Amino acid sequence: MKIGIIVHSKTGNTYSVAEKLMKTLAAKGHIASIEQVEAYDNGQMDAIKVQLKSKPDISPYDVLIFGAPVHGFSPSVVMEAYLTQLMAFPDKKAACYVTEFFPLPQMGGNQAIERMKEICSLKGFDVIGTGVVNWSNIHRKGMIDNLAEKFSGLFMSLSECKEGSK
Repeated sequence: MKIGIIVHSKTGNTYSVAEKLMKTLAAKGHIASIEQVEAYDNGQMDAIKVQLKSKPDISPYDVLIFGAPVHGFSPSVVMEAYLTQLMAFPDKKAACYVTEFFPLPQMGGNQAIERMKEICSLKGFDVIGTGVVNWSNIHRKGMIDNLAEKFSGLFMSLSECKEGSK
């Protein structure tokens, strides 16, 4: 299965989670690639006005993982702008994760995930999994490992279903 990991990361934290996901997925026999969403730094805090420098093409992928940092109880405006500008892809499977500084998901991560799911649903994506990594949590490494295993398990199930329908 070809998996696209589409990530916005300003500090490198969200990108490092994407790298762990890619390694875990590759170890399970998937072809996984990381692509970054980037914006011109024009100081925009409104997703509608953000100008994107890079907009990864998602059409080559069977399934997608979207990753973003949490900014003010929402996904980063760059990721929100990217998702909002995507063309509709009905019935494409996706998973979403966010990274946040605060130690508990209810301190912004849960709300950011809900917003990402909402946008993805409007674009026709079937969101099959989500996760929140709390960067200041002492169990952060375990959270990242668990997320990677959770997502790889989701995609293994999809892969088996795909092979069974042949």
